[in-house]
Amino acid sequence: MLNMASGNTIAEVASLIGDAARANMLSALMGGQALAAGELARHAGVTAQTTSGHLAKLLDAQLIAVEKQGRHRYYRLASPEVAQAIHALMTVAASGPKRHRPVGPRDAAVRLARTCYDHMAGRLAVALAASMSDLGYVRFSDGAGRVTPEGQRFFCDFGLDMGAQSRSRRPLCRTCLDWSERRPHLAGRLGAALLDKTLDLGWVARMPESRALRITRAGEMGFAATFRLASDWRDPAPPQGAAANSTKPPSPLPLRRSAPC
Repeated sequence: MLNMASGNTIAEVASLIGDAARANMLSALMGGQALAAGELARHAGVTAQTTSGHLAKLLDAQLIAVEKQGRHRYYRLASPEVAQAIHALMTVAASGPKRHRPVGPRDAAVRLARTCYDHMAGRLAVALAASMSDLGYVRFSDGAGRVTPEGQRFFCDFGLDMGAQSRSRRPLCRTCLDWSERRPHLAGRLGAALLDKTLDLGWVARMPESRALRITRAGEMGFAATFRLASDWRDPAPPQGAAANSTKPPSPLPLRRSAPC
């Protein structure tokens, strides 16, 4: 049974995240990769000395963890729960008053496809979640997800071993409300496995110094053929009820079964 946090404890954690420099560091770590102190300093716009103080506070609060490789130290978010909390704050912040700031090319790339800790987010991830739901591979309800028997066969054929982390307490399938699209994308162990698989296939590639993912030519074809994405998935979200008018490409190519699951 989980211990209930006191108001003082919640306030302490909120105060740590509430500092702009630390919030920028935590946001940078939402890319899912461990970063060095110098990289985090650039994201936060502060000096190396100031960065050390911020990192010490975040480590003490167990919001981040450190990994040592020789002389180097790399920092990452401490757990998926921390990532969920940061993502929730980002969603609330994005829903606040509109600020007069032009959307640049980098913002456009982040909105199209990005990492959200260890899974995909952005229009690509939202389109994948919607398609998998339409095809009957997953069923979503109130933030929870269930993989159907048909979905289990599909993911097995796609090369995802859902039994590899069966002892994990982390949910197999759940949804995140995408902060830029305001629609759900896939998270949990399944979302993480899907990101890893598409990176291995070369369908997406990480972009330097950014959470954005670049969709490769192989990815354009692979996502469309395998997941039957609507042809207009790159467009902004349509008005409520307009999704039924979207057109879909031909039926997906049959997957070649790689190994028994």
